Amino acid sequence: MSMADFQKIGVVGLGTMGAGIAEVMAGGRRDVVGIEVNEAALESGRGHLERSTGRAVKRGRLTPEAQAALLDRITLSTDYAALRDCDLVIEAVPERLELKRRVFAELDRVCRPDAVLATNTSSLPVTEIAVTTGRPAAVVGVHFFNPAPVMRLVEVIGTVLTEPGHVARVAELVRGLGKVPVTIGDRAGFIANRLLFGYLNQAVRMYESGHATREDIDTAMKAGAGLPMGPFTLLDLIGLDISLDVLEAIHRETRDRRHAPAPMLRHLVTAGLLGRKTGRGFHTYEGPGSPVVVGSPSPAASEAAVPERPLVGVAGTGAVALALIETVARAGGGVRFVATEAGGTEAVRQAVEASLDRAVAGGELDQAGRTAALGRITGGSEPGAVAECDLVIEAVTGDPAAKRSAMAALDGVARPGAILATTAETVPVIELATATSRPGEVVGLHFAEPGRSLAEVVSTVLTDARVRRRAVAMVERLGITTVRCRDRAGFIIDALRFPYLGDAVRMMDAGYADADAIDAAMTLGCGYPVGPIADLDRLGLDRAVRVLEALHAESREPALAPAPLLRECATAGRTLR
Repeated sequence: MSMADFQKIGVVGLGTMGAGIAEVMAGGRRDVVGIEVNEAALESGRGHLERSTGRAVKRGRLTPEAQAALLDRITLSTDYAALRDCDLVIEAVPERLELKRRVFAELDRVCRPDAVLATNTSSLPVTEIAVTTGRPAAVVGVHFFNPAPVMRLVEVIGTVLTEPGHVARVAELVRGLGKVPVTIGDRAGFIANRLLFGYLNQAVRMYESGHATREDIDTAMKAGAGLPMGPFTLLDLIGLDISLDVLEAIHRETRDRRHAPAPMLRHLVTAGLLGRKTGRGFHTYEGPGSPVVVGSPSPAASEAAVPERPLVGVAGTGAVALALIETVARAGGGVRFVATEAGGTEAVRQAVEASLDRAVAGGELDQAGRTAALGRITGGSEPGAVAECDLVIEAVTGDPAAKRSAMAALDGVARPGAILATTAETVPVIELATATSRPGEVVGLHFAEPGRSLAEVVSTVLTDARVRRRAVAMVERLGITTVRCRDRAGFIIDALRFPYLGDAVRMMDAGYADADAIDAAMTLGCGYPVGPIADLDRLGLDRAVRVLEALHAESREPALAPAPLLRECATAGRTLR
């Protein structure tokens, strides 16, 4: 097969996406026919093309001569008959099934019998569009990502009716244009949107339930989980109307409650608050189309009175405890640690020294800073080592019984007025708080990523509001960004991250896509720094199983139970790849 099979390409719909596809095709030296519904829409499409290619010239990706040649290869028309000689026609009209079906009926009428017809739908069933025509075997899905000239991934979708040779030809065309095709079957949302929008919808539900603020959720997922932007910023960028359409399409097929659009999302769309393009969505912007958020509260640490350099106690010898000890010492705070294992005191010192040595070798810290940090660390093997601390953190590895025991022991030695915190991941904070005589002075302090400077400060129904404010202030005095949430399984980051990761394994377990395709969809299509399968292997499958079991036990949502493949690999001690 050769790319020469597709020399003249039609694009129906010249909004942002359709114009981007036309630009990609013309940039690949294909003749392009762009179709719009009327002259006003045609002029708008022409504007999209000129502005996009103009930006490429300014950034040095195109010369003015190349821009002119590219635009010369695009013919614009309001007459479908102009598509008569096209080898491939790509529909890129708004995401409404009846509209797409009407377009395909017209394409079937005017296009050559041997032309291939494609839909750029991001979520609708390709089969339902294909059967509108008399040539369903020649209909494929070709889902570009926005902005099409920049994003490398293209999902190429074949239905049960599609001739496989057509899917292969389209995939070859995509590859020849410098894109990465992922060939998959016809399921609503395909790979990327099926995974992405379940996560985005859950974030909306988390916010509307009062679990955490939209600002804290955005901060948690960006600074704590390493995503390029938070879920509400991303929803506003995509457009809330488009997001609602995608969720409704996926929910129609799956009937999974996690894809049923959150009421708040539907209400914002009804009110015409669609995100950046209208100047207001979940956030408020300087104006329509502006990326600059205005009027969003940015809570300071707290007005609570806390020491300038809090004295922090840490109980534990695992990775979280070691990271805490080093972080506090490097921030200028005093650290008292309790080594919870026999012979652990010297092991803790050696591990922290080795980590500081690596920081010096990497240029993050100078020798004087290393010496000063080590001078702020003292410890012992008995709980009394933390008796004078302002904030005492339980970071013990082990089962819930071990954590309860540790909290009771710390409660027995911590001074009156000290705040107790637990780093428990899958044990409710309230369960550990009630193991103490001061549950109102206990918070959760969750570090979802030991290497990231972000902590989730978790309040129970018994936590005193003043205690939470003081805990936030103390942690931020140590140079650690905080977000706040209630005591629910997974807190913020894990409650949003692990269901998304679990869905990726289910997709793999069902044979819909392999690990490479799934990871490519999320890294190349959504700009994620790492794909979900690789991320699971990095975070640990046993941890994923524990978090998903906690989420499932709390919600009784069947789709949150760990996938059989995930359990199997975790039990076998192997990775997914």
